[in-house]
Amino acid sequence: MRDHPHADTDSLIGVVRSDLGEVSHQAVYDVLRALTAAGLVRRIQPAGSVARYECRVDDNHHHVVCRGCGVIADVDCAIESTPCLTASDDHGFSIDEAEVIYWGTCPGCSAATSLIHSS
Repeated sequence: MRDHPHADTDSLIGVVRSDLGEVSHQAVYDVLRALTAAGLVRRIQPAGSVARYECRVDDNHHHVVCRGCGVIADVDCAIESTPCLTASDDHGFSIDEAEVIYWGTCPGCSAATSLIHSS
């Protein structure tokens, strides 16, 4: 998974099968569920996307997602003022994490769009 950050289950099944041969879908799902429960893997699921998995679990980082191709990249937490990460009303919760997903267009999709519009 370190070589395939933000991979979906089908992609991970393909990687496992290329390394180990025939492995059932259920076995991969079970391992992903166990790794996630143990805190060794983080499961993310941006709106409109299938679940994806990453090994970066030691911090509260965020993600940026391309609206065009769906590529996902890590974004470190802001270190200065972060008013949007402080709940205006915590409703009595003891908050330990904030999930932020930035949406936009990656450089590859931006370049492709520029080419299309300039033609």
